[in-house]
Amino acid sequence: MISKFRVIQQRAVQTWWTRRYASAAGAYGPRKGDKVVVGMSGGVDSSVTAMLLAQQDFDLSAVYMRNWDTRDESGTDKGCEWEKDWEDVQRVCRTLGLPCELIDLSQEYWNRVFEPSLKSWEAGISPNPDVWCNREIKFGALLDKLNRKAEAHQNSWFATGHYARKLWSKSELPRPKLLRPLDHNKDQTYFLSAITESGLRRALFPLADLTKPDVRVLAKKHGLSTAERPDSVGICFVGEKAKFNNFLANYIPPNPGPIVHKLTGKVVGQHTGLWDYTIGQNARVPGMPEKMFVASKDVEANTIFVVPGSTHESLYTTAIVIPEFTWIWQDLPPADLHSPAGISLQVQHRYRSKASSCMVKSSGGGGIIIECSEPQQAVTPGQIAVLYDGDWCLGSGTIISTY
Repeated sequence: MISKFRVIQQRAVQTWWTRRYASAAGAYGPRKGDKVVVGMSGGVDSSVTAMLLAQQDFDLSAVYMRNWDTRDESGTDKGCEWEKDWEDVQRVCRTLGLPCELIDLSQEYWNRVFEPSLKSWEAGISPNPDVWCNREIKFGALLDKLNRKAEAHQNSWFATGHYARKLWSKSELPRPKLLRPLDHNKDQTYFLSAITESGLRRALFPLADLTKPDVRVLAKKHGLSTAERPDSVGICFVGEKAKFNNFLANYIPPNPGPIVHKLTGKVVGQHTGLWDYTIGQNARVPGMPEKMFVASKDVEANTIFVVPGSTHESLYTTAIVIPEFTWIWQDLPPADLHSPAGISLQVQHRYRSKASSCMVKSSGGGGIIIECSEPQQAVTPGQIAVLYDGDWCLGSGTIISTY
């Protein structure tokens, strides 16, 4: 009887390796001897990614990105979380017999992800740094550095432990398509939705056909030290145990203002900064007969408006405005986008939210308006809206307003 481990192992290696060759465009995948660099974080997903690749005949190596070190800001020995991750990466690479290196991208991260995010928070909107980290750092600054190092190699690839899938279009000039993975519960295409087509072209996602439990089984069977490591949560530069509001207080001075009951117009509390609240969040206003939830913000008046109950109609919207939407196939947006009726797609406006049917229309100048078939709860300016055609992720943009 074939063991569960062997079934998972066969699916992990064979399905991942052969899928790209099932279509006429399949030859655009990696070949024997190609240079492959796997981005490792110290977690179990990237560890298993490296293990799967090590079983193929590639010129394989690993890289760990240092994006943030709180010691740079505090001037103390506290906050060296990245060192623990780097140790785990080295331990796994020793087990697999892979060379690995650390690349410091903390300056690029500060300039291209953290500072823009900080400006957004200060302006009262809620950005998504993880999306921009993938675009600007993993598939941006890091890929640029790897490109320069791989100039002597005609074919080079970059693999990650993301739960995502890539196929090639069946066309005269095949183009890469980003698709949802087998494990929809761990689907990370939302976070990858802003990467460029050139970055996607080089990407490998070996976990496409695995579930999270499968990954842990493989890690245990191969003796990887990260097999039992818990998943990381939260924004990388805050740290898992830090409180987000306390973290931002180190960079943004308090800016107190009123919390106003949207239905009565009465001031019911005070806030210390608009960045402490997101749309749909429990505002935790003391002394109220029922829980109050954030319905909207007035940035100019520095005011937060709240409504009673988590299902109040003020928390829902049917239209999302995105002035600058970035299609992964930037030169080839959907054909019906500029038609009066628009095009029927699905939208996901936050990670783990269910994709909703919508009509998408061009608003000119690269912008779009998304009209949802059903009212959407807690759509938040600053967050990312991602468009899908079934499982195919088409691109994303920053939500500016709703109506």
